Amino acid sequence: MHVHVAASGLNVPWEMVWGPDNRIWFTEQNGTITRLDPTTGEKQLLIQINEVYRHRSLGLLGMALHPDFVKHPYVFVDYTCKKDSAITTKLVRFTYRDNRLTDPKTMLEIPAHTGHNGSRIVISPDRKLMFATGDAITITNAQNTASSNGKVLRMNLDGSVPADNPIKGSYVWSWGHRNIQGLAYGANGLLYSSEHGDAVEDELNIIRKGHNYGWPKVEGFCDQPQEKAFCDSVRVTEPVKAWTPTIAPAGIAVYNGKMFPEWKGAVLLTTLKEADLRVLQMDSKGTGVVSEHIPLDAAYGRLRAICVAPDGSIYVSTSNRDWNPGSGFPKPEDDRILRITRGTKADLLAQNTQKQATADNASNGATLYRQYCASCHKPDGKGIAGTFPTLHGAEQVKDKDQFVQIMLKGLSGKISVRGEEFDQHMPAMGFLPDESIAGIGTYVRQFFNQDLDSVRVRDVAKMRGK
Repeated sequence: MHVHVAASGLNVPWEMVWGPDNRIWFTEQNGTITRLDPTTGEKQLLIQINEVYRHRSLGLLGMALHPDFVKHPYVFVDYTCKKDSAITTKLVRFTYRDNRLTDPKTMLEIPAHTGHNGSRIVISPDRKLMFATGDAITITNAQNTASSNGKVLRMNLDGSVPADNPIKGSYVWSWGHRNIQGLAYGANGLLYSSEHGDAVEDELNIIRKGHNYGWPKVEGFCDQPQEKAFCDSVRVTEPVKAWTPTIAPAGIAVYNGKMFPEWKGAVLLTTLKEADLRVLQMDSKGTGVVSEHIPLDAAYGRLRAICVAPDGSIYVSTSNRDWNPGSGFPKPEDDRILRITRGTKADLLAQNTQKQATADNASNGATLYRQYCASCHKPDGKGIAGTFPTLHGAEQVKDKDQFVQIMLKGLSGKISVRGEEFDQHMPAMGFLPDESIAGIGTYVRQFFNQDLDSVRVRDVAKMRGK
C-alpha cells in the first residue's frame, strides 16, 4: 500500500469525519474544528472553542455530523471543561452557517476527571446519537447505572431520552466500560467499540442494548476465578477480541470500500501504544474475528483517528503531540493526516525492509518492559515530569522488595519519587509469571540503575506470597 501525507503541522487530530462536502472534518485536541480538502491540502478553520480544557488526554475529542446535514446542519462534539477545580465533559451541538460553527447548545454535561473520559460519538442507522464515556478514573461508576460515566449513552438528536432505551428515562444503553476510544457501525448494523484495558485485556466489543461489559469486575473474558464468580451472578458480555499485552486501541472504522475489496467488512483499528493500523477480518456474521494483520506498523508514531473516503481510500491521523509521545516523536511535521491507497510491489518491498531493519532484538526483560511499562515510564525510563515518575535512582526501585511488591500489586494514591509528587494509578502486573516480573525488574534495576543487583525468581515468589 502507499501512504501520502494529506495534511501536516496539526495538533492531535482526535476525530475525523468524511463530510457531505467531500471534505474531512476534524477536531484537534486544543479546541479547533477544521475542514480539509484532501485533494489540495487546503484547510479551513470553522471554530476555536475557547472553553475547552486541555490537559494530558483531555480536550476536544469526539465529533459527528447530522445524517441529513443539508436540512439540519448540526455538528455534535464533546470536550472537557474546567471551572475552579471541577472538570466536566460537555456534549454540545453547533450549527454550521456561512463557513463557521455557531450557536452552541449544550445537550449534556457530566462529571469528568484527569483521564478516562472516552470518547466517541456516532449516529446510529435509526438516527440516534451514541456517546461513549469513560469511567472518569472512578471504577465504581462503570457498574452504577445511575452514573453517566463508563457507559455508552443513547439519545434522540434533539437531546431527549428515547422511549425504547433499556432504563426508562435514562440515556444509558450499555455499561461496564472503562475507557472507550473507538466507536463505529458496520453495514450489518452492529456497533463496534474499542476499549482500553488496565494492565491487560484491551478489547474490541459489540455494543448491545442493556448489556454489561464487566469493568471493573471483569477484564476481557470471564476466565479468572473471581471473574467467573461475578459472571455467574451477572450477565456479562465478553469481548469479540482482547489483547494482552495491551496495544492501546484508538479509532475504528468498518471497511466497505472498493479500493481494498479483500478487507470488505473488516474492522480497521488504529493503536497508540503499538503505533500501527490493524485489519481485523470478521466472520460472515460480523461477530467474530477470524484474522488480524498489520499493514502499517510503527512508521508514523501513535495513530489516533480513522475514516474511509467514498473512493475506498483510508485516512488515519497521528497523535504525536499529545501528552505521551513515543520515542523520537513528535517530528517537525507532526501531527499529520495520512491517506492510504493501494500500493505497488515496490512499496511492499520497502515496508518489509524497514520492518526487518527495526526488528526488536532486545532481551526478554527489555521486551517485556516495552510491552508493559514503556508507554508510561517511556523507553528511556525517565517518565513524564509531573505525570509518571522516573525509574532512574527512584527510591522505590532501589528497595527491591518494595519494587517487586509495586509491580505485583500496583500502586494508587500520592507518592514522592526523588522529591517530586505523583498521583497516577499504576496497574498491578501480578498476572505475569514470576519469571517475567523478575525479567522486568532486572532490566529496570540494571539498565536504568547500573549499580543494583538483579531481581531473581525467588525474590518475586517471596513477595507474591505476602
